[in-house]
Amino acid sequence: MNELQAVITEVKKVINGKDNAIITSLLAILTNGNILFEDIPGVGKTTLALAFSKALGLSYGRVQFTPDTLPSDITGFVIYDKETGKMRYKKGAVFCNLFLADELNRTSSRTQAALLEAMEEGQVTVEGRAYPLEKPFTVIATQNPVGASGTQLLPDSQIDRFTVRISMGYPDSNSELKMLLSRKNGNPLDSVSCIVTKERLLEMQQQVKAVFMHESIARYIVGLITKTRNSRFIRRGASPRVTLSLAQMSKANAFLCGRDFVTPKDVQSVFESTVNHRIMLSAEALSQKLDTISVLADVCSSVKPPRI
Repeated sequence: MNELQAVITEVKKVINGKDNAIITSLLAILTNGNILFEDIPGVGKTTLALAFSKALGLSYGRVQFTPDTLPSDITGFVIYDKETGKMRYKKGAVFCNLFLADELNRTSSRTQAALLEAMEEGQVTVEGRAYPLEKPFTVIATQNPVGASGTQLLPDSQIDRFTVRISMGYPDSNSELKMLLSRKNGNPLDSVSCIVTKERLLEMQQQVKAVFMHESIARYIVGLITKTRNSRFIRRGASPRVTLSLAQMSKANAFLCGRDFVTPKDVQSVFESTVNHRIMLSAEALSQKLDTISVLADVCSSVKPPRI
């Protein structure tokens, strides 16, 4: 899709040397999914979110999470309007197309939970009344590595609602030099152009859903997920929600490549980023100093892909 390649080009104006993070984020947006960035501060997570909001023509909202951030800051609240004599609902920060939850694991569990309904159902409920969010809607959350000062683990129920988890890492020397030189004449975010309107993005999300997946590919996906539940290196395997996410991400990858059908390579290319945060390694894996990437690579290699 030329439009999507143009979006990637626009985002690369401000993010250098992180093509995989850009593409994976775009795939998640095409599935109407949510994105979790786990990384140290200052590597460009917020800049990436802003660049996507501009390139895709999306309204943008942001909350910098702190220990005293309240659920009502996210969902909104009902107040008394003295002019009308009635109660009036005041919308929270989540009412936008792309919501950046910055340093989500610095706030309380109660406030983290305020995002669950929005991420899963596209609505928030305040005092018994449901308020639908704008479409399209995507959450891009960032969290500092576990153990950093002032952080706490996100609950498993919330982690599972993120379609992908991405770690950007430090840029290489050439990319960092390019970043430095690009800022001589101002902020490169100002040069990012709108390529796709949100109405067009909604159309593309529907087209992704319509991408054909043969039954053999569906069986391959189920086989991979089942393997995560049977591996001796994984204590807790992937949930059925992950199966659905992997299928949608595979369709999005095929769509980005200009195809209307899914191949095993589509599944393999998105498998690690879709599953890595939704499994728990066993004591045996930890004792052998294995990480999630190597364990999932073993899972992928042990399940034979179908011939198409």
